[in-house]
Amino acid sequence: MVFFMQAGFAMLEAGIVQPKNITNILFKNVTDACIAAICFWLLGYGFAYGKDQGGFIGGSNFALSDSFSNSGGAKSDGYEDWFFKWAFAAVVATIVTGAVAERTKVEAYFTYTIVLTAFIYPVVVHWGWGSGWLSAWGAFPTAQGVARPIFRYDQRSNGMIDFAGSGIVHMVGGFSALVGAIIVGPRVGRFDPDTRRPYELTAGNKALQALGTLILWFGWYGFNCGSTLILAGGEDGINAGGGKLAGKVAMTTTLSAASGGLSCVFITLVVEGEYDITMLLKGVLGGLVGISANCAVVDPWHAAFIGAISGFVFYVGHHLLFLLRIDDPCDSSVVHGFCGVWGMLATGIFCTDKNIQYAAYPNINDACGRGEQFGVQLIGVLVIICWTVATAGFTFFLITVTVGLRVDIDTEEEGIDLSTHGGPADDYQTNLKTNARSIDAKIVVPPPAPMFQGPTFNPMMNSRDALGSVGLMPSMGMNGMAMDGNMGMNGMGAMNLGRNGVGGMDGGLYSSNGMGGIDGSMGMNGMGGIDMMTGRQSPAFAGGRMM
Repeated sequence: MVFFMQAGFAMLEAGIVQPKNITNILFKNVTDACIAAICFWLLGYGFAYGKDQGGFIGGSNFALSDSFSNSGGAKSDGYEDWFFKWAFAAVVATIVTGAVAERTKVEAYFTYTIVLTAFIYPVVVHWGWGSGWLSAWGAFPTAQGVARPIFRYDQRSNGMIDFAGSGIVHMVGGFSALVGAIIVGPRVGRFDPDTRRPYELTAGNKALQALGTLILWFGWYGFNCGSTLILAGGEDGINAGGGKLAGKVAMTTTLSAASGGLSCVFITLVVEGEYDITMLLKGVLGGLVGISANCAVVDPWHAAFIGAISGFVFYVGHHLLFLLRIDDPCDSSVVHGFCGVWGMLATGIFCTDKNIQYAAYPNINDACGRGEQFGVQLIGVLVIICWTVATAGFTFFLITVTVGLRVDIDTEEEGIDLSTHGGPADDYQTNLKTNARSIDAKIVVPPPAPMFQGPTFNPMMNSRDALGSVGLMPSMGMNGMAMDGNMGMNGMGAMNLGRNGVGGMDGGLYSSNGMGGIDGSMGMNGMGGIDMMTGRQSPAFAGGRMM
């Protein structure tokens, strides 16, 4: 389910970018997963979960060299653990794709993806989920393997709680995205140079955006519920066991996503006076990110509140980027970075000691009740931001001064699909431009017909033109409204010429009041049709006889 989120990201981002860059964004999404698999296998997994080196980084099990040795625990060889954690690494890489979309070189982006999945992200994983200095599971272990997490370095502390990755996954991806968007700069035409006003470059495809969001929402249940890692347990009567905990996580995840979407819609309605589906979808994603860290350690009503605030955080962050003239086409830095920060802090605010025990964290204490946990979460937020911004910034800078980060302006304006991938995702745009040039060269378009006037014929056209790939442009009246239509090869329009320039139900002239001919040769209500092969008016037809 977590890997299926790649499809969600692909559909969401394809629905946001301009049509001329759809192939490019899809190509990057798929290749992200490929690069992440190789890099996380060779280096990333060892840095994340290998033998601890001073609490900073792992140093063993590279390329899963320790397999077949119970490296995964519970008589497991560790393969299934690598598979699950690789899917998380692929998500981190894909987050960045949307922020630097439509103006970044393919080679530059792949270079960064290698560094991100092989080093930047695994180090943070080691800190929080391995045996690193922030970990709740194995920080600074004693000779007996007992964890000594900050602040107190004994069982009175929990370490950083990030159950499913608001900080470790989403903040790393989100702030990498922010740095990338800043360094690569805004797309051509995105901001007015004088007023700083943002311009919408494309309305996008709302259907793909909605589909992508729903796929991500579904995949998030694998992301959050799957982070229990087991379905057994709970025999001690203190923790819930994996199965019960997964059920609770599913509910808190759902409540946060729902309240995040609704709160963002409500804020947009109050401020801007409209129901914006894009804000609904991004609010849902913000709620999902906000609950990931704390989904196992908060009560249901906490989850609903966390999601509602996540929607607010997204709305404010979305407009903050506009004020700063930072161009993030998919709002990746806001959804994952800003909402990730909120999720981490919300963990310290809303966690309860009872829920910590229910979620099977190793230490039994009152760190949440006395406020210590919030301090740990705050430190986690700050160090993740500092690490990510520093390493991502350095990486993007090196790419800029070596292979180059951004495509040239001509490539950007014509679309990366054409110059890099051999053509756009859909030939529709190319055909439309070709047909438009043909029309400009051959046809003088007549003005719209007056109300209730029958179809007119363009004298500039002849029968040879009507047989070509560009159809005639007739005018016709429909309920008092004048309309023009044109058609190409396939005759697919309600009021256009067909393949051979001849009327008919698959492309002839037709109007609801009978002024057009069904087959180009007769009218419905006593008014003659137009023979499209000759331009002559034909007899009308009524009551089954010629008139």
